[in-house]
Amino acid sequence: MAADDAEVRFGLRDLLGMRGGGAWLFLLMLELTMMLYMARNLAAASLVAVLAGTAVMLAAGAVVLVIPVDPLPLPVTAFVAAAPPIATLLTVGNLTSAAAHHMMWTTYASSYLMSVLVLRGRVLSAWLGMAGVTAVIIVAAVRADTRVADVMGSVVPIGTLIALSVFALIMRPTQRSLRILREEATIRAAAEATMAAADGERQRQLNRLDRVARPILERIAEGAELTTAEREECRLLEAELRDGLRAPQLVTDELSGAARGARSRGVEVVLLDDGGFAGVPQWVRQRVIDSAARELDAANTGSVTVRVLPLGRRVLATVLAHSPRHDRRTEIDTDGNVTVST
Repeated sequence: MAADDAEVRFGLRDLLGMRGGGAWLFLLMLELTMMLYMARNLAAASLVAVLAGTAVMLAAGAVVLVIPVDPLPLPVTAFVAAAPPIATLLTVGNLTSAAAHHMMWTTYASSYLMSVLVLRGRVLSAWLGMAGVTAVIIVAAVRADTRVADVMGSVVPIGTLIALSVFALIMRPTQRSLRILREEATIRAAAEATMAAADGERQRQLNRLDRVARPILERIAEGAELTTAEREECRLLEAELRDGLRAPQLVTDELSGAARGARSRGVEVVLLDDGGFAGVPQWVRQRVIDSAARELDAANTGSVTVRVLPLGRRVLATVLAHSPRHDRRTEIDTDGNVTVST
């Protein structure tokens, strides 16, 4: 069933380039062609009947191309398939034997409309619509006592529908092959994008590690005895690198600097990222970082925990500051509103 749905999504419209500007040009040509054929009925039918039939055909022609879903929804398909028999009834219902040769004009317009319905994946409905046109013509011919030749001439345009139906049947294997190729290309592009993103993140982490850790690592590799200040630098550096693993979305120059300063003053700092930043505007993220940085800059003792909550929560992030004198909780929701409670 999934394969059939995918095949429908890549229909003959895609194969023939009937999307975007090409579809609008095709619609214009279809409407103009049907209008010209329907206008020929003015020689044998009343103006009101011709105008009504033309309006029905043009409306169906617009709908059959404008609706983006393939195959067309059943209500839309029913309207399009019913339009040719209705238009035919309006234009040939009162013809006399002398004007019987005018029965063909609506049939020509109908054959083009039903051919487009075939392109939209509704072959059976197109043939039912054309069968309705034929039935109306036969009934009108019997009532007018017309010649068999006039009736046969009126159904000749059905050949257009036959040709396009055969074409649609022949092109099904090509559609299937192109659909498979497109799916493979999409999967390959997604895999390449994932690999590129992973390589980019790995390179970014390597560059960051090289920038912040290389000097002290070179000192250790040389076997030098580390001073008290250097040992403290190692402690702060280890905590900063841990932040990059546990909360990569929170690692910015501003917040990393504030966290380093708080740790150097003896504050326990914990940064956690549970993925809630996905799909959040940049200005809301910045508000979280600003709130966390302010809390870290103000802390001299105790602990500060900054956490980005999972997706789907009303609260986007929390900043919990604990000290011997007070506890403060700051919440930032997905709309960027900041709430502070003590």
